[in-house]
Amino acid sequence: MNIYVLYALIFVLLLLAELFYFRIADKCNIIDRPNERSSHSSVVLRGGGIIFLLGMWIWSAFFGFQYPMFLVAVTLAAGISFVDDIHSLPDSVRLVVQFTAMGLLIWQLFLSAGDAGILADSGILMKILFVVLALIVCVGATNIYNFMDGINGITAGYSLAVLLPLILVNVHNEFIEPSFLIVAVLSVAVFSFFNFRPKGKAKCFAGDVGSVGIAFILLFSIGMLIMKTGDITWLILLLVYGADGCLTICHRIMLHENLGEAHRKHAYQLMANELNISHPLVSGIYMIIQLAISFGFICLIPDTPVAHWIYLCAALAVLTVSYVLFMKRYYHLHEEYLASLKK
Repeated sequence: MNIYVLYALIFVLLLLAELFYFRIADKCNIIDRPNERSSHSSVVLRGGGIIFLLGMWIWSAFFGFQYPMFLVAVTLAAGISFVDDIHSLPDSVRLVVQFTAMGLLIWQLFLSAGDAGILADSGILMKILFVVLALIVCVGATNIYNFMDGINGITAGYSLAVLLPLILVNVHNEFIEPSFLIVAVLSVAVFSFFNFRPKGKAKCFAGDVGSVGIAFILLFSIGMLIMKTGDITWLILLLVYGADGCLTICHRIMLHENLGEAHRKHAYQLMANELNISHPLVSGIYMIIQLAISFGFICLIPDTPVAHWIYLCAALAVLTVSYVLFMKRYYHLHEEYLASLKK
């Protein structure tokens, strides 16, 4: 079968799968009800991001089960998140499953890298240290990706902003099966059709199953690239989310808030709620900034460790300063919103 025909077939299957899920979600009342912390004001179907997980199963079915441990990992992580979308689970349960799933993902990275991996010549102690740090960083990154899923289009748009540079890199220096990234893009495109819309117009939300599922897909892809090149600065492909997520956590710690409670303090939330900027525009801003940083890294910066680190640190510094200035200018609007809730 012609590869383009096959991709068209997969796209149709993904679209049908999403529509079929909508019927199930509607019948089983899998919905997201707005509250004072929400950025939406109407009841919307939850869990539409399950299409990312289904995309990985469909890819495996058509192209062979090339990454079995990864498939088990993303199924575990997305599966427990889907259960949590329906019936809230204790944080401890979700974290245990996430760490287990991430362990399987890292195992797959080592299996796929073989003797050519980043730690091929390292001792056992170094490999253990790498695995422990990778587990902590990746589980943290997964939860930040989940926290950032708060307005229409941001998960879909940002995920495309990560996948497209990965596809470009893969063309010139293949580190992962190309069809893996293409099918991931197709699943995001299907979800975008129903979610990348103005406030109040979205057919569905990704839910934790979607944000956690796509986070695992992206982290696995970037992990494969890091294992192939030995260059951890490729984490720059997630820099915008990382900066907003980590800086917001630091801000909430300074405010002595419970980090487990829902909030509306991310920069994108202030833009969408307090400044009343449309959801697609805010999502587009995050997407464009990440694409600019990533393509600048790929196309303009010399392929040397020193140049990569300088660019990464400079980009992070610019984002940090921009975040702080933005909060100084507009955070008072959020404080006024919180005060209005107490009246």
